[in-house]
Amino acid sequence: MTNGQSLQGVTAQMRSELSSTSHVAGLWKNKKVFLIAVFASFGGLLYGYQQGVLGQAVVMTAFKQKFPDVTANPSKLGWLTSVLQLGGWVGSLSAGVFGEVFSRKHTMLAGALWVVLGSFLAAGAQSASYLYAGRLFTGLGVGTLSAIGPLYNAELSPPEMRGFIIALQQLTTTIGIMLAYWIAYGSNYIGGTGDGQSSMAWRVPMIVQGVPAVILSIGIFFMPFSPRLLVNKGRDEEAIKTLSYLRSLPEDHYLVKVEYLEIKADAEFEKSIFDRRFPNLSAAAGNSIWRREFAQYTNLFRTIDAFKRVSIASLVMFFQQWTGIDSIIYYAPIIFQNLGLSSSTVSLLATGVLGIINVATTIPAIMYIDKVGRKPLMLAGSVGMCICQVVVGVIVATCSSNWSAHAAAGWAAVVFVWIYIINFAYSWGPGSWILIAEIFPISIRAKGTSIGASANWMNNFIIAFMVPPMLSGINWGTYIFFSVWCALGGLFILFFVPETKGKTLEEMDMVFGSHTSAEEMEEFAKVQERIGLTAVVNGRTIDMGSDAETEKAENVYSEKLSV
Repeated sequence: MTNGQSLQGVTAQMRSELSSTSHVAGLWKNKKVFLIAVFASFGGLLYGYQQGVLGQAVVMTAFKQKFPDVTANPSKLGWLTSVLQLGGWVGSLSAGVFGEVFSRKHTMLAGALWVVLGSFLAAGAQSASYLYAGRLFTGLGVGTLSAIGPLYNAELSPPEMRGFIIALQQLTTTIGIMLAYWIAYGSNYIGGTGDGQSSMAWRVPMIVQGVPAVILSIGIFFMPFSPRLLVNKGRDEEAIKTLSYLRSLPEDHYLVKVEYLEIKADAEFEKSIFDRRFPNLSAAAGNSIWRREFAQYTNLFRTIDAFKRVSIASLVMFFQQWTGIDSIIYYAPIIFQNLGLSSSTVSLLATGVLGIINVATTIPAIMYIDKVGRKPLMLAGSVGMCICQVVVGVIVATCSSNWSAHAAAGWAAVVFVWIYIINFAYSWGPGSWILIAEIFPISIRAKGTSIGASANWMNNFIIAFMVPPMLSGINWGTYIFFSVWCALGGLFILFFVPETKGKTLEEMDMVFGSHTSAEEMEEFAKVQERIGLTAVVNGRTIDMGSDAETEKAENVYSEKLSV
């Protein structure tokens, strides 16, 4: 065994061999981890639901009657949509620091409460000001949850299930979008679809968006603190008890001890590498957790290698947004009306179909992306999205002057919007989020990923704001505009982004032409040896009894270590 990463590879393989179930079956077998996944899904549902709900409401007759100044003004409509993303950017960027200072659990609670406040402000709005405030507060909440929720769940989950749970977050986001579409489609019938439509038609979807947040804010009180956070704060005994509870194993069990030491090694390593590289910053930060957390962000920009990886993560999210995906997600009913589906009911129905397609295509994508690879899927998705945008643009340019005479062409454009969603859902949807979590060395992974996530939110804000004026101003040119960015995104992936499928951290380091990770792994191995993990894995300092599972664990370790 050559370094710390290899040591952790041994422990991960051992756990996989001890388990006779798949990741999905493992969620059902381990009820505590399944509960964690359910609450992670609530965070994803909230994120996705917020993306889809407003676009449904603004095409309803009752909403137009209540807020005519908003729906008739593309600029105001853009601000109403995009203020959510502005709040999300602030929430996602601050969640990493707040999660370390106040705990992941309490930060998640704050995010859920922001969503509750924002949702019910918007649902009861009597003026546009309440709508704007509700969207902003909701954005703070979902932005916080989008950053801290997956981190919390990954830290509580068994290491061999973490990758699956990351992908599950993307799936539940698409489910949230679909639910927003279909709930709005159903509520559209409250009081009829004409001038007599009840205001509850648009208020009900706004009310529903707060329900999962209420459940999450109550349920979080029954959830444990993250073992990683407990170790960071020196509460080691509590961390061991939490791991014992989560794994349903005794506190002195071999697997509990090894996992605790792995967490301890990660925490000690991050502090050690920061102190060694930036002694002046470390001394200035002292014992202040606030200063130390903000100072660690300088790791992202002090070496060319780190800056290169941060740039790639940020640009991946830039191009993901500039494929135009959220122009569709947010404004699908308006887009479908512009394609000739003049009835709000029919446009909402077409949007509901889009939501189903999004979920159905994401499911196989998260199952096979580790086999096919990130680059092939994202390249294929770029080509597919580009073609679809061009086709829709041509149809709109030639037929939009008289949709009644070109009804078939209008439906053809709708179908190509659906095909566009298919191409995004199997490629850039899961691929971009997985990619930004894989390209960083361990010492800057959390901070680098948060920068990438914040880039997603900021570009999301710009797209949400500018699309309504684009649709009313340049019309068909909107689709051609985004088709160009789809092509540029594909070229970026082709020439600048390495394939991360199956690569270890050391192999990734070779791709980037850097030795940073190799040096870090040597330091990591020293930390593991210092705290006793290496000795435990080698069986030199363990006294765990002789139960059958422990013997099996020791035998698997011995076999792996002898390879």
